[in-house]
Amino acid sequence: MTKLFNVVGKFKDEYVNTTPKRLKIIDAYLLYIFLTGVIQFLYCCLVGTFPFNSFLSGFISCVSSFILAVCLRLQVNPQNKENFKGISPERGFADFIFAHVILHLVIMNFIG
Repeated sequence: MTKLFNVVGKFKDEYVNTTPKRLKIIDAYLLYIFLTGVIQFLYCCLVGTFPFNSFLSGFISCVSSFILAVCLRLQVNPQNKENFKGISPERGFADFIFAHVILHLVIMNFIG
């Protein structure tokens, strides 16, 4: 058990010291979206799915937002600069915002 705590502590220290602030903000957003999806799923399991379109829209929105944020994190990460040569971090963020606008327009239409 002590080894597990040592590994987790070392992981936390490396994350705090080596991860850029931009990526930490995106990671916080990813955690928020993940927890929102988990809460919606648990609510659905415990209470029911009476307005099923509403549950489905909210859950699909969480999953899609998580995927878009992971794509943004990949584009903004300095270690992946070689894979995204023609895309600046600002362009990646603009693509992220544009995709979110389209996603939420579709979600709002699906709710009805």
